Amino acid sequence: MNEHLTRAALNAAERGWHVFPLRPNTKRPALHGETACPRTGACASGHRKWEERATTDPDRIRAAWAHAPFNVGIATGPSGLLVVDLDVPKDNSSTDAPDGAATFEALCERTGQPVPRTRTVRTASGGLHLYFTAPAAVRLHNTAGTLAPLVDTRAWGGYVVAAGSTIGGAAYEAVGPALLRPVPDWLKALLVPAHPVNRPATATGRRHRPYVDAALAKETAAVSSAREGQRNAMLLRAGRALGRFVASGDLTRTEVETALQGAGESAGLPTAECRATLRSALDWSITHNQTSTREAA
Repeated sequence: MNEHLTRAALNAAERGWHVFPLRPNTKRPALHGETACPRTGACASGHRKWEERATTDPDRIRAAWAHAPFNVGIATGPSGLLVVDLDVPKDNSSTDAPDGAATFEALCERTGQPVPRTRTVRTASGGLHLYFTAPAAVRLHNTAGTLAPLVDTRAWGGYVVAAGSTIGGAAYEAVGPALLRPVPDWLKALLVPAHPVNRPATATGRRHRPYVDAALAKETAAVSSAREGQRNAMLLRAGRALGRFVASGDLTRTEVETALQGAGESAGLPTAECRATLRSALDWSITHNQTSTREAA
């Protein structure tokens, strides 16, 4: 198994994709967290997370995978990838529930576009990963359910499990087309946020855009760097802090959810936990701040 997984890691690296080890039979990073960081070696100048430590160096890969049958993680951002994750429903009690492939196909139909054909990997749970080359001029980040239900994307701040890895006896395996294609223009348009426009302060409490951008960057960084045991609380606090800008119209809910979802997952929180925490935080903050604005008026 070690030889098989080492080859899977080397194959990905040969494509220019930056890889790092995942715990055997799981999709969780096998690298140490910040609280356990020895501040030596790669972390001599400060803790480096999995995205920074992912590599294409075959010697480093062989040395890492010699220790255990690690699954293979691909850091999508440094690899120049955007991966569309078409998930399957977690609740298997309803066989009629549409999966991510079906909701993505419906999205393509609504936009008048064919379902893109590109390198595809079937996941251990039966979902699909569609691999695309990311646009060089735009730094895309993760999304969770923004495009359609059970459709997530992974770019900067995200990773996917590479073909050849196994979870619960089921393998990630390449299926269908092998050719890697660029992100279609229509899909890129849905993922790239609108260019920020400076808005003057008004009587409703709107602020100049630079202030809003600084607040978004500050809260996103705080969530990304949160330590284990504080991550969910930090995400909740950040969502409530930024929700007031959604209530005032200075940020869209999608802007906040996309930024904080990516930050939460980068810090190590599960996707579903991030979604639930953000939904709760933003619902509370938007309702509270809209009420405050009406009372002030």
